[in-house]
Amino acid sequence: MSDYTAPNRSDAGRGVFTAMSKKSKAKYTDKEAPMSIRMGEYGRYQIKSACVAGVYTARAFPKPPTKARGLIAEATGKTEEAAIAALHCVIDARETRRSEDRRTDPSTGTQVPTSDEYVEALNTVNLTKPQGAMLMALSLAEADGLTGERVANAGSYKSTASAKKALTSAGRMIAGYLSTETGSKVPSTSMDRVALIGFCSDSGHEEKPGNWILHPELCAAIRIAT
Repeated sequence: MSDYTAPNRSDAGRGVFTAMSKKSKAKYTDKEAPMSIRMGEYGRYQIKSACVAGVYTARAFPKPPTKARGLIAEATGKTEEAAIAALHCVIDARETRRSEDRRTDPSTGTQVPTSDEYVEALNTVNLTKPQGAMLMALSLAEADGLTGERVANAGSYKSTASAKKALTSAGRMIAGYLSTETGSKVPSTSMDRVALIGFCSDSGHEEKPGNWILHPELCAAIRIAT
């Protein structure tokens, strides 16, 4: 509840919370007030609430700016405040469930987000074209991975050091999004920005570095998000 921002009011028809048919609009008289939508935020989600067909309903959507669309979660209540509080609980439970579904990477010992989490993050963070090109190339290589030189070429970088720095930055943005607190009951999770992207395989030779490999969950998410 403490993360909820002060509400703003907007006239019906300006929001995307619900669409009213022409027939239903025609039923309004001059004495009837149009439905208003209460806007707010909860962690990384936008909250919209209103009284719809006599039922107080609150819904969560991806917070702008984002390429993601669609409903995240919804809840109802006896009052608008009760519906919003119920929605907060639904979001908290969703985040807890996602956290429990994460896989532990045996090579780094870190928790790997689910593909759904990666998709949500990729649709929100602002990756550069070189970062996107490198991630796409790595996702197509899947478990085989790519040498540092090939990854750098995919992003048009002259050195592997520059390519690694750019991928680290991409990991930082994804980690920042997924680490955002969504409620008082779900603490934020500290994520290593490099391990969040993937790992380097063991070539078996000290002189020869291994390939760069993305987590399979991220590979799948990149193909979905793009």
